[in-house]
This record gives sequence, C-alpha cells and structure tokens, in this order.
Amino acid sequence: MNITTLLGSAKKKGNTATVLGWVEQELETTGHDVHRIYLNNLSIHGCLGCGQCKEDPGSVSCVQKDDAIGVLEHMVSSDAVLFASPLYFWGFSAQLKALIDRSYALTVNYHRPGHASLMAGKRVGLLATGVGHYENNAEGMFAAFDRLTGFYLAHNRGELYVGGCIQPSGLTDRVREQARELARSMVK
Repeated sequence: MNITTLLGSAKKKGNTATVLGWVEQELETTGHDVHRIYLNNLSIHGCLGCGQCKEDPGSVSCVQKDDAIGVLEHMVSSDAVLFASPLYFWGFSAQLKALIDRSYALTVNYHRPGHASLMAGKRVGLLATGVGHYENNAEGMFAAFDRLTGFYLAHNRGELYVGGCIQPSGLTDRVREQARELARSMVK
C-alpha cells in the first residue's frame, strides 16, 4: 500500500514527528511504501475561496501556483493519508490547516446531489499530540477531522491523540505501541 503522511508540526524532531516516525516504521516493516511530507518547509498559501478549482473536477487545480498542488496530487495518488499535527488552540497547526483548506479543490457538490471527491474511498487517519488531556481540549480537532473524512468521501481508519507531551524523550513505550496500533488500523 502507498501511504502519505503529512507532518504538520514545525518541529522535525518534536513529539508529533517522533510518534509519526513510530507509525511509519511499523508501516514500512510490514511492507508498505511510506512518503512523509514535511509541510513546514513548503509554501502553502491560504484558500482564496474563488471556486475556480471546481471548473475541472477530475483534476487538482488552483489559481495559486504554490506547493499545495503537488501535495494534494500526492494525496490523491496514495492509497492512504495520515494527517499528523500538534494540537494548537484546540485545532490543527497552521501548516496543516492551510493544506486542509486548500483541499477544497478535491471535491465537488458537497451536501448536494453529485457529491464527488478525488479522495473517495481512500483511507485516512489522524495523529495528534498535545500537552493537555483530550477532554475540553482535542475534541474539536477530532470532530473537524470526522467531517473532513465525510467531505472527502474517505474512510477513517484510525485516530490517536497523545496527551501529556512535553518532550519526545518523555514519550512512553505505551505511546509507541499505540502508534503501532494506529499503523495497523490504517492498513487492515
């Protein structure tokens, strides 16, 4: 299986990257091809809401010529996409949120007859890390991701929130096993 992971953290070696690495390691060990995209190094502008991406629903298009188009094309060509983000103010990091907004280009006729998506039938998952607990903290991000899955007509194959993150060195063997479980859920 061809799997794209989207690292939405600014830190290449932070908590999110560390847990994502464990997920990727499990996927690769079990024979899957994994391609990580580190969003922080890319130029991804916010969506303009112009709707011109809807003129050719069979391809990824946008009036903005930045790195978002390539990332979206990579997502479409993958069998599965794992979104990974630290929890910032009850939601996705700016790096990942900008890409999610631009993924508006992947669907047509949302909430109308003829709803179609270039991500239809694909597997998606969410990995998030944060300092606080899930309750009164991360629910909004996971609710938004559930709606995004429906928007994409995709299949949510797994979610993991790792709370209490201070430094990667403090991540436990239990978290490593949860990362492996997330990997396995993405491909079963």
